Amino acid sequence: MNGWLIATLALMAGGLVPSGWLALRGDPVRRLIGVCLAGPVVTLTLVLLAHAAAQPSYLIVPLALAPLSFAGTLVFTRLLGPRP
Repeated sequence: MNGWLIATLALMAGGLVPSGWLALRGDPVRRLIGVCLAGPVVTLTLVLLAHAAAQPSYLIVPLALAPLSFAGTLVFTRLLGPRP
């Protein structure tokens, strides 16, 4: 276990637990905030795991996840808006 894996565990504990709590509890706006928070946290977690494993090819997944999580946030925001 090296320092990068410890940093990954700390990021997961400090970022995914609160975002999961927000995504599972409360009104729809708070759930959206939890999902918005989880996207960058998961992306950074995957980048740290790729760096810890010393495999640059593992960076493909977080690089694809970053714009997809933003697009997913836009879709959820559109669904929460008022209906015409």
